[in-house]
Amino acid sequence: MTDFSANEQTYDAGMGDYFALLKPRVMSLVVFTALVGLLVAPVPVHPFVGFVAILCIAVGAGASGALNMWWDADIDAVMKRTAGRPIPSGRVAPGEALGIGIGLSGFAIVLLALATNFLAAALLTFTIFFYLVVYSMWLKRATPQNIVIGGAAGAFPPMIGWAVATGGVSIESVLMFALIFMWTPPHFWALALFVKSDYGRAGVPMLTETHGRDATRRHVLIYTVLLVPVALGLGLTSIGGPLYMAVAVVMNAWFLKGAFDIWRRDDAACEADKHKVEINVFKVSLYYLFAHFVALLAEAAMRLYGIGGWSW
Repeated sequence: MTDFSANEQTYDAGMGDYFALLKPRVMSLVVFTALVGLLVAPVPVHPFVGFVAILCIAVGAGASGALNMWWDADIDAVMKRTAGRPIPSGRVAPGEALGIGIGLSGFAIVLLALATNFLAAALLTFTIFFYLVVYSMWLKRATPQNIVIGGAAGAFPPMIGWAVATGGVSIESVLMFALIFMWTPPHFWALALFVKSDYGRAGVPMLTETHGRDATRRHVLIYTVLLVPVALGLGLTSIGGPLYMAVAVVMNAWFLKGAFDIWRRDDAACEADKHKVEINVFKVSLYYLFAHFVALLAEAAMRLYGIGGWSW
């Protein structure tokens, strides 16, 4: 971490800066997947309890973002795409970010435990701890497998949502977790292939830096192949069905083809078309996750009217 104390007199944060600390784009994905986990669960949740639970999960995700920005301020200051964040730009003091992160974490965990159950609160606690300590403080700067293992932090929200409704863990919630967990490496490695220089300047041991671009292309393909059975397996559970399976087949074929196209390329081809394929695969990866969780929601909605799902 870099000491930003020399810039203390420049801090002039507005509400937008404090909101940016919470990483709202990441928060939106967390809220969406957690909401799906809650809504597809077999146990109905009172709308007010559900609202409070999703609010707590969102606040917990925002707290994680603030704590991550506090710890990673030195890296953010070096990387072009993050240099404008509130701390490295001098608009928010590191101590403020730390205080906000700790305060929001405590608020979210305690309220979730009181409003729902202790398992959901424990999972949220572990998620925040994992993102800050295991990923940000340890894995991110220590190993090119940072994205692989660290992806667990972003995979817990649907499991938390499921726990809010059911008070437990099941094969369905584990597979929703696994879907996000296995999706994260090819998603971020596709990104790393066209923002490689940023990670290199920051000294982050991204796979592109430690093992090279060819190895990264192979890993994108390998993890995409491993992702396919997880996505299809989820479709065979009680929350899946024909609609979900149709979406999963199409999206996995699309994503797999993109990963195969990346694997076949070399540096010359990437430079020639300015990483067009890698950028397209990264975009596909965004559609991929959204489509799977929307399909799960659609299956749950159809089951309310006695249609959809599997007959067994």
